[in-house]
Amino acid sequence: MTPFWQQPWFWPAIVVIVGLPVVLLVLTELQSSLQRRGNSLHKVVGLLRNAVIPVIAILILSVQVTAAVDPSRPVVTQVIATVLGFLVIVFVLNGMNVLLFTNARKGSWREKIPSIFVDIARVILVAIGLAVVFRIVWGTDIGGIFTALGVGSFVIALALQTAVGPIVAGLFLLFEQPFRLGDWLDIGGTRGRVVEVNWRSVHIDTGNGILITPIGSLAGSSFTNLSRTGGTYPVSTSVTFTTDDAPAAVVALLQRVASGLPQLAPSTSPSAEPTGGSGYTVSFEVGGPSQEGPALAQFRMWLWYAARRAGLGLDGDTTDDFVTDERRDAALASIAPTLYLASDDVAALRQVVRLERYAAGEVISRPGVVPTAIRFVLSGSVELRVPFGDEQLPATRVEAGDYVGQTSLTREVVQTFQVALTEVAVLVVPVGAIDTIVRSNPQLARDIGAVIDRRHQDVADTIAARAGQLQSGVTSGSASGTAI
Repeated sequence: MTPFWQQPWFWPAIVVIVGLPVVLLVLTELQSSLQRRGNSLHKVVGLLRNAVIPVIAILILSVQVTAAVDPSRPVVTQVIATVLGFLVIVFVLNGMNVLLFTNARKGSWREKIPSIFVDIARVILVAIGLAVVFRIVWGTDIGGIFTALGVGSFVIALALQTAVGPIVAGLFLLFEQPFRLGDWLDIGGTRGRVVEVNWRSVHIDTGNGILITPIGSLAGSSFTNLSRTGGTYPVSTSVTFTTDDAPAAVVALLQRVASGLPQLAPSTSPSAEPTGGSGYTVSFEVGGPSQEGPALAQFRMWLWYAARRAGLGLDGDTTDDFVTDERRDAALASIAPTLYLASDDVAALRQVVRLERYAAGEVISRPGVVPTAIRFVLSGSVELRVPFGDEQLPATRVEAGDYVGQTSLTREVVQTFQVALTEVAVLVVPVGAIDTIVRSNPQLARDIGAVIDRRHQDVADTIAARAGQLQSGVTSGSASGTAI
């Protein structure tokens, strides 16, 4: 009698009994490690652990069990082998997809290949793989199958030439990749952002709904990719003023407002010109077409406030209900204690002060200029921001009852950006009037000097804190590099 360890089933069974747990344990640790690092391969390893390896073990046991009963290839074993072949195909394709496309570098050929073509290649490879599996496991004549598929595909292609032609043209359009998801297109005067691309159509968000354009139609027509304009996108809009407004003053106002837009592309300057009558055109450049809408909305809002401050009639309207004698007198009364004003002083100031309003986000004053007036904040909030390289660091806030422009008294340049956080109303007191009040009241000079010192200290503290953060970052980076 042959010893059991010399039986043909013994060693395959030992391989399954001992090897399967060990392999599963190793794959479990590998999957956990990849998942912790955020590597997409953990899903592929999970497929290998949970499906491929167990089916291989089942196939080994099935072959050994059925070999003693039926020396020929039993159906059960063939079915298991077919399932294993399919799982191996899925495993290989998923692994290739992760290695080639999921982690593709931006701008590489792998990242540029449309997903539709990847799907087509995947279907073809699955079909070929299944054909090979059926040939090996079941002995199927795959040559006849491919011949039949080829002839059938030719007949179907002739029958559906009109219907399939645009789709094929669209697929070649996607392979060329004249646009991507997120790009802005101009199709026959309709502008929008590409939000979806599939086999049949391109979905474009126009802001007023989704425009669905057949991909074949897009391939057979001209369109403009607004997102590929060399880094900037031109924006232009028309405005009107009254014919009594001096054109030079209007052009300067338009350029000044557009220059302050946060969407303005770096190293570009806005331009404005009269178009005849009361019309003007202003043009500037932004970072991309997605910024056109926000930039125009902010420009129009800021222009309304700036035109009122400049006394110009935007859209032919020269009225301003905000600037009234009653509101001016109320504002003077509110700042009288701060300036130590007597009744005679208040009466004298009525002739020289003025009311102004600023929109949220507007810059009231910029660094490097000597202010010509002190602005007392009546409502709203102003943030003082310190320029630091390309950054603007918030230093402090000026609320209602406080003032900005205090260095007009000492003829010092402003160190900060004065930015309106909300709609801000101010009372503007010219420096000449402040000088007159200070000469008769030294206490006001001391108060303003204290404010100047406090603001200087705020600026110094802000710069020191930011420099400390940068130094800490450099030190940490150096330490990390040394440890590595």
